[in-house]
Amino acid sequence: MSEILQRNLAVIAQRWPDVAQRLSAENVESIPAQLIEGRQSTLSIGGIQLTSRHDRLGEAQTQAKSLPTDSPAVHLYGTGLGDLQRVLLGEHSLKALHVHILNGALFSLVLQLLEQDDWLSDPRVNLAYADARSEIQLPFFALPAELVLADDSSARIRDRLVSEVHVGFNNQAFAADTPDNARLLEQGRALLQGDTDVAALFGTQPGRDVFVIATGPSLQQHLPRLLITSNSTNRPLIICVDTAYVPLRNQGITPDVVVSIDHRITPRHLPAEGSAHIALVYVPGQEAGMLEAWQGPRYVGYSTSPLYARLREEIPRATLHVAGSVIHPAVDLAVKMGASRITLFGADFAFPGGKTHTGWQDGDLGPALSVAKHWVRDGRGNKVKTQLNFRSYLIELERFIARHPQVTFLNTSRDGALIAGAHFDPDWTAP
Repeated sequence: MSEILQRNLAVIAQRWPDVAQRLSAENVESIPAQLIEGRQSTLSIGGIQLTSRHDRLGEAQTQAKSLPTDSPAVHLYGTGLGDLQRVLLGEHSLKALHVHILNGALFSLVLQLLEQDDWLSDPRVNLAYADARSEIQLPFFALPAELVLADDSSARIRDRLVSEVHVGFNNQAFAADTPDNARLLEQGRALLQGDTDVAALFGTQPGRDVFVIATGPSLQQHLPRLLITSNSTNRPLIICVDTAYVPLRNQGITPDVVVSIDHRITPRHLPAEGSAHIALVYVPGQEAGMLEAWQGPRYVGYSTSPLYARLREEIPRATLHVAGSVIHPAVDLAVKMGASRITLFGADFAFPGGKTHTGWQDGDLGPALSVAKHWVRDGRGNKVKTQLNFRSYLIELERFIARHPQVTFLNTSRDGALIAGAHFDPDWTAP
């Protein structure tokens, strides 16, 4: 053991013995590190530089400027080479710096090579593995290289960090002042004024079992039994997302409520024929002609997006939770209607079995399977292909479930992503 590693580990062992024990067991040989020289030097891990090789201090100072200056505590995800830690600790107003290890083997390698005991000894520092918590902490800075290099044990936290970093960019599409968004809202104004407030549905199904049906590949295996259940006496209330409507209809299954939020939904997804006894719940921005053709009752509400700020003042309507996917308002509607138990079908947030959706061709509803470069754990603990936005949708559903402990959430397939807080329904889920 090198003298540098001894000094670094001695500090960690004294302050955080559990962390030291885990670091000592890490396989440093698994890290394919190379020294990269510039005006300074850094480490490259599989072609990914941990820091700048020219001006590490300048890079760290730029990173530090992105954090709020008045926050007494900051969370740093990733350990890097210690540069950002030192810059942040140079701010005397900082009361606590929480450093979360995203890759234990990588940090162990750095501890062998470079002095880190200076910032590790600072009483304001707390050191822990990122997977010690199930949720990210704010305010934070996530070192970009280590978002890529995070080990598998940190994957759930990494996914949350990436999702949070992307929020600002994703929300740009919903700016209220863009011509396209203004046009979409204006062309549906007359319907918005005449359609029923979605609040009329709230509290109408107290204690009811509700099926919320999405369009993931695992829905296919349940369609025959769902048909039998849908025709039974005292069946659960069935709420489906817009893209699940056609696959259900083709199977002979009639939902009670369809939920739609995406302006890209067309009559191909929501054909009006045979919809007389089905409620449609939507948010403004849908194509007015398609909505007007719907034969059943229509209910409208808003999300909390600034896109609807002016409309909310002019035409008040209730709010549904929307966080990127139509499954969020579908589940929120079920809760607000009074559901005591919600069973999820086709809520895969992934591409199990090499398919993207039930009832649609690969690429019909979004990117094709071939472009899926990311993964989540499925219900058996295996990695299954997904895409970044699906991971964000999963995270927001998990957060929603955590905020509603009074409702039992059940999942019906182990093939898709594991959903924290949703137990597997033994009556519907295969081993």
